[in-house]
Amino acid sequence: MSTFHIEGGCRLQGEIHPQGAKNEVLQILCATLLTPHKVTVHNVPEIVDVLNLLELLGDLGIAVEKTAPGSYTCCAADIHLDILKTPAFQKKAAALRGSVMIIGPLLARFGEGYMPRPGGDRIGRRRLDTHFAGFQNLGAVFNYEAQSGCYHVAAKQLKGAYMLLDEASVTGTANIIMAAVMASGVTTIYNAACEPYVQQLCKMLVRMGAHIQGVGSNLLTIEGVAELNGAEHTILPDMIEVGSFIGMAAMTQSEICIKNVAYDNLGIIPEQFRRLGIALERDGNDLLVPAQQYYEIESFIDGSIMTIADAPWPGLTPDLLSVFLVVATQAKGTVLIHQKMFESRLFFVDKLIDMGAQIILCDPHRATVIGHNHHVRLRAAEMSSPDIRAGIALLIAAMSAKGVSIIHNIEQIDRGYQHIDKRLNALGAKITRA
Repeated sequence: MSTFHIEGGCRLQGEIHPQGAKNEVLQILCATLLTPHKVTVHNVPEIVDVLNLLELLGDLGIAVEKTAPGSYTCCAADIHLDILKTPAFQKKAAALRGSVMIIGPLLARFGEGYMPRPGGDRIGRRRLDTHFAGFQNLGAVFNYEAQSGCYHVAAKQLKGAYMLLDEASVTGTANIIMAAVMASGVTTIYNAACEPYVQQLCKMLVRMGAHIQGVGSNLLTIEGVAELNGAEHTILPDMIEVGSFIGMAAMTQSEICIKNVAYDNLGIIPEQFRRLGIALERDGNDLLVPAQQYYEIESFIDGSIMTIADAPWPGLTPDLLSVFLVVATQAKGTVLIHQKMFESRLFFVDKLIDMGAQIILCDPHRATVIGHNHHVRLRAAEMSSPDIRAGIALLIAAMSAKGVSIIHNIEQIDRGYQHIDKRLNALGAKITRA
């Protein structure tokens, strides 16, 4: 197990480029299973989860070639479905939550999908019912093998149907879209997730020959086609990393320029940081975070305490709530952080409390943060990263703290952030990987 040793109190200065979006690239790479032709993907973040998925796809028979830094060509001309039931493949797939999105493309193209229950972050119950209910609506037969813990879906021919999703699940919507693009007839998906990641998937599928209407809305209409062609696709900058860098600049009272953020795809993220009092300046597709000695949390018009809560797009992504929470610990004022979509993502706050933060954990979903207004610095601590997003929040806290902090289990951070220590050290941070 690796650790970070972080010397806190260092000011950052310079430019940083966000990596490609993790949540988008996992969908895009799974979609390469839909065609026997080559699909080239650019701006691929070479993080643990993505590299593990590429290895998994290679085991299935996809010819994966790295053509340049961050660019990969995938050709799924020769797929070996028998590998799905081997213990080695199932062990790899079970460790990666994104592996569930292999099922939709396999079902569409080969009439069968088989996958163990996926792993990923331990952030509460993350059910998969939406995925399989969607497949069943398209005519697939679903079976869960309790003894092996594997899901199996099969259909001789998927047929288009109307469906109203019980939740606007991003991965569920993506999986159903990939199954529906080759189903016979017309599929209508209402209450579909409409995050930029899903929009990007739809745009690539359209370039491959799919017929999809309503992209960007929660009502998608898909007319099935017999086959799909190859395509070229570029991954968006990761909005979660952009938000993380904003939080780092605010907490360390630094000035940084975040380059090529695809600003129009950030949604309400910039405005939510401004509600915490953080100044942001847009320059085309670049985002400048000027150095601030203090930042003050807004209150609502009636004077009540500001609440920041997650919600499906175009609401605030739940992946950034941990960053907002840690940034609020040094703001002037009080804010209620309400994590609606997962029930145990706030349990890392006990580590922040140990560092001197003033936080009241109300319940598994809500935490009230009383900011120090930079009058009292957090103190260094030794801690462990429970998941990707809590891990980056703890790293931000350590970078602003007094003294040297140690974060164990940084493999969790590596799952979502590429070479984060080297990139931040280039801006002036002092992070040592041990």
